[in-house]
Amino acid sequence: MFSNIPPGISFIIKSIPQLILPPIIAFATVLIDRSYVHTNVLSGWRVSLLCIVSYPLALTISVAYSAIVKRIVAARMGAVLLPEPPFLEDPTPGGLLFLYGMIKESRDGYVGDGLKNRLRSTGPTFNMRIFFQDRLVTSEPNHIKALLATQFEDFVKGQDTLTTMNSLLGTGVFANDGILWRFHRSITRPFFSRDRITHFDIFDRHTDEAIGKMKTRFKEGYAADFQDVVSRFTLDSATEFLFGHDIGTLSDPLPYPFFHSSHSVSNTSNTPFEQTFSARFSRSFNEAQTSTAVRVRFGDMWPLRELWQDIPKEKMKLVHGFLDPIIRQGVQRSRLAKESTAIIDTEKEDETVLDHLIQHTDDPIILRDEIMNLAVAGRDTTASLLTFTVYMLSQHSDVLNKLRSEILSIVGPDRRPTYDDFREMKYLRAVLNETLRLYPPVPFNMRHLIVNCSSCLLLIYTLGNRINTRLCHPSNRVTSHSSYQRGPGWHTTNSNTSLRFAYTHNDQRCIYSVFVMQRRTDLWGPDALKFDPDRFLDERVQKYLIPNPFIFCPFNAGPRICIGQQFAYNESSFFLVRLLQNFSSIEISEESQPPDSRPSASWKKEGGIKATEKVKLKTHLTMYVAEGLWLKMGESSEAVEDI
Repeated sequence: MFSNIPPGISFIIKSIPQLILPPIIAFATVLIDRSYVHTNVLSGWRVSLLCIVSYPLALTISVAYSAIVKRIVAARMGAVLLPEPPFLEDPTPGGLLFLYGMIKESRDGYVGDGLKNRLRSTGPTFNMRIFFQDRLVTSEPNHIKALLATQFEDFVKGQDTLTTMNSLLGTGVFANDGILWRFHRSITRPFFSRDRITHFDIFDRHTDEAIGKMKTRFKEGYAADFQDVVSRFTLDSATEFLFGHDIGTLSDPLPYPFFHSSHSVSNTSNTPFEQTFSARFSRSFNEAQTSTAVRVRFGDMWPLRELWQDIPKEKMKLVHGFLDPIIRQGVQRSRLAKESTAIIDTEKEDETVLDHLIQHTDDPIILRDEIMNLAVAGRDTTASLLTFTVYMLSQHSDVLNKLRSEILSIVGPDRRPTYDDFREMKYLRAVLNETLRLYPPVPFNMRHLIVNCSSCLLLIYTLGNRINTRLCHPSNRVTSHSSYQRGPGWHTTNSNTSLRFAYTHNDQRCIYSVFVMQRRTDLWGPDALKFDPDRFLDERVQKYLIPNPFIFCPFNAGPRICIGQQFAYNESSFFLVRLLQNFSSIEISEESQPPDSRPSASWKKEGGIKATEKVKLKTHLTMYVAEGLWLKMGESSEAVEDI
């Protein structure tokens, strides 16, 4: 009914009944008073005031009633309520102060600070109310394990999340639950189940172009925005392997630093860079993701920011206009091939994702949605990984030199790497993993709790200052730790061990942060905030990671684990090998970093990795560097000049 109405107008229309019901009841009370009681206490301006305050009053009563019921039900179950931040931290209605803090953090703060500040007073799992709705927030690995793996069926994306993401992702594999999600997953996963040589051909071609662009800029004496370069590299690579047509963003000129006189550089066709199709495509793609991320931050109230138009949908029109003809051509080719007598090779080496998907469906909307989901994952997450990996290399010359030594000893200064080479490069994988630990591309995520009963219990197993969690239905509640069968990582002989149950309820939203979890010193050791790839190679693996593997979840886990995980490792590894074959030194060009991209001076007082940051971190759907990562690189003396 409301599909063609702007989200804001649709939201207001749907909200009218609950908005007008309290004033109607208030006015009816006045009429009853005048008609039957005749007190005439409510007259004149008092009637208007009562109607105005009736909705906030009804909301307050509803919230108070909900809180009382929650306490009663929890007590009846023998449970406790999840800890909540102290009232003085946010005395505002609906968590408005926290929302303001989130907006401020997204502009000037450090990623995750708002969440970490609350963890200090509540522990790693707590409840928070945003717009009067409960949010279970956690950075506890055993809880995240339940969300993603052991109790996967109890935690879904949820209809609210799917609606929020629909304009960008449609009904693709990352924006669905249940049967439809399983269908999308089943048709997509086989394509990523084996390594393809053609992927390396794609990587090689676009890596050469990217490095060539940077070399040209460095020879001019200017820094290059490395984040922009790898975003183009991953987008061109993704579009080529997805549907066989690369968008060609690397063919456009690179931007100059902010102080350069020419911001509207022109290409050989004398078309301003900002007006080329590839630039407009990339910009529309970015803006659609940014506006979708804003929706997520505002929760259920996001439609009020889009009163007159669906912003992501408008931004995606250019992207869809490019994709739709390609999809139609692919479907037509497939139909013609089926009508011919030729045998179709469904496992051909140069098969694209679109070719593969068309074997399972010819629905153009399903195909477009799936391609868009994979494009978002294929570009942004890998670009984030490459950006922060090279950022760390620029700050740790010892790691850079050690990594270059490994690369040159295995593939030399010019040979193209292979899958077997990557298996030998243990330190390269450790560098990538350490970057993923400190700078996971998706720092925050969310699930909805769905259970068959209206309320359920969260088992809290306490040992010292550590809190582990597990969801329990009331019928499965146990009364002592001796009767609870604990799995690996739960065994203890400590006599102070105790079991508690925390109350939670159906349709509760659960926010989890691998960004916060993967920086916890109690999980990773006292040096958790130090960039040290050796932690993935030395005795710390056995001490921290092997006993508790869910402390490292940059690709998610369980049935929804990233299907392109190995593809991302291969693409990132390939680019880094080629980069370090050509360059021997990397440094941040601080004078080229725009003023808005520089960290606040107050960060240096915080200690840890935050005090050493040279750039400002931002997030939309993925994490990135504000205003780009401007670098200068020194060419390697061993490099062969063929780019």
